[in-house]
Amino acid sequence: MSQVQQLRDESDFDQLPHNIPISATIADIEEKKGFIDYFMFVIEVKTKGGCKYLIYRRYREFFNLHVDLESKYSPEDPERPGRNTCILPTLPGKIFIGNKRDIAESRIPELNTYMKRLLGLPIWFLLDETLRMFFYQTDQDSEHQPRALRRLRPPTRKVKTVKPKMDLFSSPRAEAMFDFRGNSKAELNLKRGEVIFLLRRVNADWLEGTVNNQTGIFPESFVKIIKPLPESDSEGEGGGHTYSCLRCYFLTPSGVDTRSVRLELGIKVKSFPSLSVSPRNVFKEDDIALNYRDPKGDLIRILDDEDIQLMIKESRGQQGKVKRPVNQFPWELHVTMASDYSVYNTEA
Repeated sequence: MSQVQQLRDESDFDQLPHNIPISATIADIEEKKGFIDYFMFVIEVKTKGGCKYLIYRRYREFFNLHVDLESKYSPEDPERPGRNTCILPTLPGKIFIGNKRDIAESRIPELNTYMKRLLGLPIWFLLDETLRMFFYQTDQDSEHQPRALRRLRPPTRKVKTVKPKMDLFSSPRAEAMFDFRGNSKAELNLKRGEVIFLLRRVNADWLEGTVNNQTGIFPESFVKIIKPLPESDSEGEGGGHTYSCLRCYFLTPSGVDTRSVRLELGIKVKSFPSLSVSPRNVFKEDDIALNYRDPKGDLIRILDDEDIQLMIKESRGQQGKVKRPVNQFPWELHVTMASDYSVYNTEA
């Protein structure tokens, strides 16, 4: 993709309404019993404006959506797509024989891939009314009480044993909107209307808190935040700040491209292989080198974990001299092409 086209796409995305869905993931399945038993897919939808909510859809609703979109946007000749046409992702086919639960479970990975690719189509496609209505949270969706939401659970669940002193008016807290029954000792049991005092964020979907003298984790989708956790109080396992942004400068012949690279919480920033992944993805370059600027102003190339340790140690000495946001790492990376040694200071 050319730089001009990339800028146009970014500009079009910025102009999208905030309620446009940009990602969707199946969190669980729920069985519905009646004249005909069937399974619903519990889907967490995220919008451009950062809102998250749950919707409930049957497979046949996926099928009807696909048929409608195919009739409007599939090109007559897939080899020569025309204007306002696009190649839709493949929807997993109907299955007529088998255990309904097993069929629903087996469809989850394929449907997640389908939704990811569907919402990754051109910007104009996201404005389609049928697509928007499929991902829209109806009144029936909002009144439905979710259950376990297995696939939103964090992979690791560590619980703090220290019970903090709670101030009803100043402490971060949330109110339970639905009953929640934990699946292990690490998870809280919640009843609708209870106030939970928040301790920390575990990941994008789970929080840790305390209620009724019990401390544990719980899904954020079950509660309404009354007072959010302050960003500066997010803590990692070592007790200090858990930073999520890394300032990077990509040095090219045409100038400097400055980005704040977002790193997943918990990333091993002291490991050279882990640290080098995000800059490669952001700058769309594989053959790059990572560098830092020492106290003398010289660029030092990072080759292994020991260099990262040295960078961190020297950066901490400069930390008080430069003010940065609380969610930003206290050091910066200077990214160059691996073959470019012209930017380094050399001694005669």
